[in-house]
Amino acid sequence: MSRARVFDLFLFMASLAIAFGANHAVVLDHTYILALILYWAFSSFYYQLRIVTRSGNSNIDYAISYTSSFGIFAGPLGTFLFEVFYRFTVFFYKKKTKTADPGEFLDTFYNIGSFALGGSASYYLYTLLYPFAEKIPLGVGYWLLFLLVVCVTTTLSSGFIVITFALSGDITTRHEAYNIMFKNRNLLDFSKVTLTNALLLRLLQMEKWEMLIALFLLNYIVSLSFYSKSQSAQHKFERDKFEQMAYQDFLTGTFNRAHMDKMMKELGQSGENIGVVVADIDRFKKINDTYNHAVGDRVIIHFAETLKAHLQEKDILFRSGGEEFTIFLRNKTFEQCRTQIQEILDDIHEHSVTAEFEEENITVVYSASFGLYYYKAAPGQKTSIEKGYVCADQLLLESKKLGRNRLSWKNELELPES
Repeated sequence: MSRARVFDLFLFMASLAIAFGANHAVVLDHTYILALILYWAFSSFYYQLRIVTRSGNSNIDYAISYTSSFGIFAGPLGTFLFEVFYRFTVFFYKKKTKTADPGEFLDTFYNIGSFALGGSASYYLYTLLYPFAEKIPLGVGYWLLFLLVVCVTTTLSSGFIVITFALSGDITTRHEAYNIMFKNRNLLDFSKVTLTNALLLRLLQMEKWEMLIALFLLNYIVSLSFYSKSQSAQHKFERDKFEQMAYQDFLTGTFNRAHMDKMMKELGQSGENIGVVVADIDRFKKINDTYNHAVGDRVIIHFAETLKAHLQEKDILFRSGGEEFTIFLRNKTFEQCRTQIQEILDDIHEHSVTAEFEEENITVVYSASFGLYYYKAAPGQKTSIEKGYVCADQLLLESKKLGRNRLSWKNELELPES
C-alpha cells in the first residue's frame, strides 16, 4: 500500500478515535435525526454542483460543504456519522453512474476522515472561543468567531490534500502546495461559507426547520445559477480552444494554411496596402538528409520564432507549407516592408540552431529566401490577394535562382517610369 493510502486511512482512524473518544456524545433524538436527514439530502443535491480540478493523477473535489455548522451542532461523533452516510452515498452514486475512479473506495475513507476531522476542529474551536466572542456587543463576536472557524477548517482540509498529494508524488514543489492551499481561496469565499454556516447553526439551535430548508433551497438556486454560468463559460472556452487548434500549426504555434485561407477572404476586400511575403528555408532537404527530421523540426521552429520576433502590430504569420511560411504585412509602406524582411535576413545570418543528434548537441547554420509582393487589396483592383500570394511565391523562386539567402520584391503600387 502506498504512503498516500496509509495517510488516508490514518485520517479515517484518527477521526474515528476522536468521534468515539469525545466527551460530547451525540444524542440520537428526533432533532439530530432530522438535522442529519436534511444535511444529507441537501449535501447530496449540492454534490452535482461541485467544482473538480485535476492535479497529476488525482482529482481535487471542491464540493459545497456545510461541515462547520453541522460539526458545531452535532459534535465529533455526530459529524462522523453524517460523513459516513454522505460519503458512501457519493460512492454508490459514482459506482452507479460509472464515474468512480479506480481508488474510489479508499478515497471515500479519506473524505470521511478529513471532513470529520474538520467538523471536530470546528466544534472544539467554537466551544473554546465562544465565551469570549459572546462578550463582543451586537453579536459581532459570533460572526467573527465563525469566520475564524471556517478559515481554520478550510486550511486544515487543504493541508490534508497537500500531504496526500505530496506522498503520492502528484505535487513536488512548495509552489504547487501553496497554489492548492491558498491560490483559489479569498476572503469573499470564506465570507460566503461563514454566512451560510453561521445562519444554518442558528436555525438548527432554534429548530427553525422551515427556515433552514428555505436557506438550503436559496443556496442551491444561487449555486445552480453560478454553476450554469460557469458551465456556459467553460463551453465557450472549449469552443474557442477548439477553433484555435483548428487554425494552429502544432509544431510552431503559428497559424496554419486553413487560417491563411480564412484571412485571405477577410483581407481581400479590406482596402489595405498589404505586403505578401513568402519565405522558406534554403536547402532544407539537405538538413533532413544530413541529420534527421527531429533536427529539421528544430530548424523550422527556430525559423518560425525568428519570424515571430519581427512581427509588428496586425502582422500575421502562417506556416503555409513544410518549411514555407507566409506573412501578411499590414498598414505599412513598401519601404517599411522591405526593411522589416531585411532585418529578418540579418537576424538569421547572425544566429544558428542548437539541436540534439546522435546523443550530441550540434549547431546547424541555415539561411532563408524571401519573396515580397506589395499591392492594394481593394475591390476593382486587378490583383486579388490570392494572386498576390502566387506572385510572392514566384518572387521567392527568383530569390532561389539568384543564389538564395536574399529577398526579391515587386511593388505593384510603384508608379511606372514615363
